[in-house]
Amino acid sequence: MSTKTKLTEKNGLLKPESKKTVWIKAFSSNSDWPDKEEFLDVIYWFRQVIGILLGIFWGLLPLKGFLGLALFALVNTGVVYLYCTSIQNIDEEEFGGTWELTKEGFMTSFAGFLVTWIIIYSGLYEK
Repeated sequence: MSTKTKLTEKNGLLKPESKKTVWIKAFSSNSDWPDKEEFLDVIYWFRQVIGILLGIFWGLLPLKGFLGLALFALVNTGVVYLYCTSIQNIDEEEFGGTWELTKEGFMTSFAGFLVTWIIIYSGLYEK
């Protein structure tokens, strides 16, 4: 099994690219994303964090039912879309359109949200 490492050239020497640069680009506005899969990975993990945080928050609030599910979908897609268009200022068509950005990691985020929401809510409010 072989692993690929990205190499960057600095002063004529090839050095492995640091993973730290992905974090810096993710938290910096107007970053350049030459590797489109790298940006989609950032969106995927960003959604997972949002799903868990919303699950905790919804569980602490006595929120239940369709309202909680609908609010999750609106907040999750809204935050990610605003991140992509306002903070990163990317062209959606370069990444497969708005739908591709909207669905990237949504279902796994939804699963994490549901598990967290159910555990927190059941632990606090069910007797």
